[in-house]
Amino acid sequence: MNVNATMRTNLPGATIAARKTSGVGREWRLASRTVRFSAICLAMFYLLAAASPFFASYDPTYQNREMPDCPPMSLHMNAPSDWPRALFYTHPMRMQDPTARTFVADTSRRLDIHLFTRGHLFTTDNEREPYFMLGSDGLGRDLYSRIVYGSRVSMCVGLIGVLISFSLGITIGALSGYVGGTVDFLIMRWSEIEMSLPSFYFLLALAAVIPSGMSTVATFFMIVAIMSFISWAGFARIIRGMASSVRSRPYVEAARALGASRWRIITRHIIPSVIGYAIVAATLSIPGFILGESALSLLGLGIQEPAASWGNLLAQAQDVQNLARYPWILIPGIFIFLAVMSFNFLGDHLRDRLDPTTAG
Repeated sequence: MNVNATMRTNLPGATIAARKTSGVGREWRLASRTVRFSAICLAMFYLLAAASPFFASYDPTYQNREMPDCPPMSLHMNAPSDWPRALFYTHPMRMQDPTARTFVADTSRRLDIHLFTRGHLFTTDNEREPYFMLGSDGLGRDLYSRIVYGSRVSMCVGLIGVLISFSLGITIGALSGYVGGTVDFLIMRWSEIEMSLPSFYFLLALAAVIPSGMSTVATFFMIVAIMSFISWAGFARIIRGMASSVRSRPYVEAARALGASRWRIITRHIIPSVIGYAIVAATLSIPGFILGESALSLLGLGIQEPAASWGNLLAQAQDVQNLARYPWILIPGIFIFLAVMSFNFLGDHLRDRLDPTTAG
């Protein structure tokens, strides 16, 4: 065993990197098409969140009052002779009936769409003549740009929330399971009290106390803290049961006999033994955070206007008449659906791969 460890240590960095790359490639080949599609979707969503100013065509708060509730605009390709000027174009929209907010395309004019211009992936020459790829909302704001900026909140709330709640769950659960006695009794009774509360209504009650004047960043972290406070208890109970079964194993007994401290045994032996389950459970829990934030923002208790999240972008869809007239306002719901299902499929795949009964 020591010889193998020494040989791995002496391997050049390029060889180690090549082996890791081949391992990732092997996992990619073993994954089903659904899992691959899920991984691609999540990578794209996090790329949108990381580079929102580039992918968004316009400022998400800019209001074009002349084009409220504009439908998605068609995209056309220019003739090869016009490619030096612009590869794509669209026909600008003009309002036909201000009362019903109906638009028609002005086919007598062409609006060039420029790629990689002014720090954006695509945009037009003038904000007053925009290209609404996914339409606009009731205030004339570009829905696509708001979805891109909204991914910052909706995609990051899951990662940060899981990081907080599962750090608490692993630490508290491992401590309770290893120490036992009165500490275990008090921690488990407290977790049972939290688990007995109806989570969504408890979440609404806590979110209602958030001051209305708080900044978007402060509101975001308050929502993450509230959701993490609610979700750690169930995970801690499972980790506690796993830690209780691990503490009597020979390598834990040996560490205790050699004089290792309680904290060292927990961090070096107990927590590593449950980390595989923790990774799978964390992946499967991220959709709950995304849906929780979306529900709060949809009800007006989360991210507030003019900031964007996928949840508050669906607020306009609460009106059945708006939904019938402007069906494109449901597009943010498609992004929520894809993100949630992608995490679920990826979590199921990780559970199958990390299950020792199916390994190999």
